[in-house]
Amino acid sequence: MNKKKLGKQKGRLLDSAALLEVQELMLDMPRRKDLLIEVLHLIQDEYHFLSTKHLVALAFEMKLAHTEVYEVATFYHHFDVIKENETPPPPLTVRVCESLTCEMSGAKELTDALKHIFPEGSASAEQIRIQPVPCVGRCQHAPVAVVGMNPVDEATPESVKNCVEKKEIQPALPEYINFANYQNSGGYQLYQDCVSGKRDAESVITELKNSGLRGLGGAGFPAGSKWEIVRKFPGPRLMAINIDEGEPGTFKDRYYLETDPHRFLEGSLIAAWAVGIDEIYIYLRDEYAAAREILLREIGELQSAFPDSLAQIHLRRGAGAYICGEESAMIESIEGKRGIPRLRPPYVAEVGLFGRPTLEHNMETLHWVRDIIEKGAESFSSHGRRGRKGPRAFSVSGRVNKPGVHLAPAGISMRELIDEYCGGMLPGHTFYGYFPGGASGGMLPASLGDLPLDFDTLQEHGCFIGSAAVVVFSDQDNARELALNAMKFFEHESCGQCTPCRVGTAKAIPLMEQKNWNQALLEELSQTMEDASICGLGQAAPNPLRCVMKYFPQEVDRKSVV
Repeated sequence: MNKKKLGKQKGRLLDSAALLEVQELMLDMPRRKDLLIEVLHLIQDEYHFLSTKHLVALAFEMKLAHTEVYEVATFYHHFDVIKENETPPPPLTVRVCESLTCEMSGAKELTDALKHIFPEGSASAEQIRIQPVPCVGRCQHAPVAVVGMNPVDEATPESVKNCVEKKEIQPALPEYINFANYQNSGGYQLYQDCVSGKRDAESVITELKNSGLRGLGGAGFPAGSKWEIVRKFPGPRLMAINIDEGEPGTFKDRYYLETDPHRFLEGSLIAAWAVGIDEIYIYLRDEYAAAREILLREIGELQSAFPDSLAQIHLRRGAGAYICGEESAMIESIEGKRGIPRLRPPYVAEVGLFGRPTLEHNMETLHWVRDIIEKGAESFSSHGRRGRKGPRAFSVSGRVNKPGVHLAPAGISMRELIDEYCGGMLPGHTFYGYFPGGASGGMLPASLGDLPLDFDTLQEHGCFIGSAAVVVFSDQDNARELALNAMKFFEHESCGQCTPCRVGTAKAIPLMEQKNWNQALLEELSQTMEDASICGLGQAAPNPLRCVMKYFPQEVDRKSVV
């Protein structure tokens, strides 16, 4: 037997030109594993795809295995990984949202029209690709297309074509309250009082607990209790802020970021001070390009104004993975890995980001901290209805006259929300049903439109409020088609880690496409997914289909459907 030759390079050869290109993009960035996704974004932005030679060069530069870099790059939807023998995508991508509200508003017709304008095989198709995608976080403006990074609201074939021809591929920044304006109106005075010793951490945490503020990303865990728990673990402690709001129907975080970003930033700094946080990691949805630019600018202003007292703030860019809305998957992504949920225990409060105790929050939760501490717990808790506490930002889309973010009392009913805040139903549309908490929150009929919209009230009906992403549909819509849309979304977004979710979503779709549903089989499949999936994605994915069988039986039995 011949002895194994030593010193021979295995695998793909390093391309020196590609290595130089990667080095030029990285400049003086630290070669740390947790920055892997950030560098992948740099390459994708520069070349519009990730070539094999660049992935090999990146692995070499960061001293990582090529397989590890490849696994991470192929996990996220916003990276186009192209092998040696494959044709790169066109330099410009036009993404058309196909999730719930956009589908109700004609997304399929828009996609078909754009493919007719830019047909495959034409010269234009070499420069532009039309790509249907899941929710882009602008549901109140349905249907939505995104030209490069530039969102086109209430999109038509003509408006998208015009945007392409004018090469308008970057978003315009909305008007917002910048650092100077925020500070002039009293902003950061509370934070300065905290760090100067005028306030103590215990009293601040007590005030937060008394307010009844709960996590507004969906889980609803009491915020003050969470601060108290993390504070008890030995440092160093970290904070992770999840702004990856990928739930179809949700856009409240983007709204706050694009109007009043410093209110959440001050809340974050107060939380860091009270809990003893050394570093803050903000995980921002990749589709929010305007919000990313705003945060980069305003964090820079904040750091210049308070160079000595601030916890270090890191802004990390998501890459198109709904699963990273789950806290442990987000933490994995921040660490430069595939966004795969962790098994628990241990919980992230004890063993979180980089193995340290971690305070994890949704952005909206931190948005309310300043108001609660300045005005007192009662000022916040007094806004609820039916015994609930606090105001709640509802992302409302669908068949209403005034879609958008509506600040309403917690515990308000769906019917009240439509009538008092949304201007009623669209002309010619009759209230038929609603998603109370986005695609995963299930579906309820109009007959249950008087239920209070809050935590712990909808579970007995097979639904939950979650992030308060409310999608309203009418008698002109089909509940089972909307449930099918939701299941296709979950099948697309499953991380693939556990079989019940990965296979269950895929198996459910053809069963739901049949004219006559096999309800017994669908229920058995749903129960398996709920019982055996690792995280909330697989556990909640069956909610819409179960709700159709329970609340819209006339559609399941309708022979003419599909």
